Amino acid sequence: MLTNKMVVVIAAEAPVGVALNTAALLGVALGDHHQDVVGPDTEDASGNPHTGMCAHPIPVLRASAEQLHDLRAQAAARDGVTVHDMHQIAQRARTYEQMSATLSGTKAEDVEYLGLGLYGPRSAVDSLTGALALYR
Repeated sequence: MLTNKMVVVIAAEAPVGVALNTAALLGVALGDHHQDVVGPDTEDASGNPHTGMCAHPIPVLRASAEQLHDLRAQAAARDGVTVHDMHQIAQRARTYEQMSATLSGTKAEDVEYLGLGLYGPRSAVDSLTGALALYR
């Protein structure tokens, strides 16, 4: 059994396209920050190469905007848990620099989260997300 766990939590109110984009962006962030979770490249029986995949299952869960705010704060306070977030500011920005400048002028309580990616000890991640429903 893997000792660490990854989850992605998407805002229940997000339209499908925004939810899919949020999940993809959080997956990139998780994979970049935790490169050890991606397995080595492989080959099929015909010799065709396949690049490494994440070795962790990644449940995709659903939470309200209020739950996302609370979850982010709780997860950030846990030892060993890394929080990746996607918010409306990033969704609306045209460039990373514009997003960063807008975010730096926004109070934490005013950030509207579209989703979170969490990685950390299985017990900590489970205790934070265990009551959330799967995204369907």
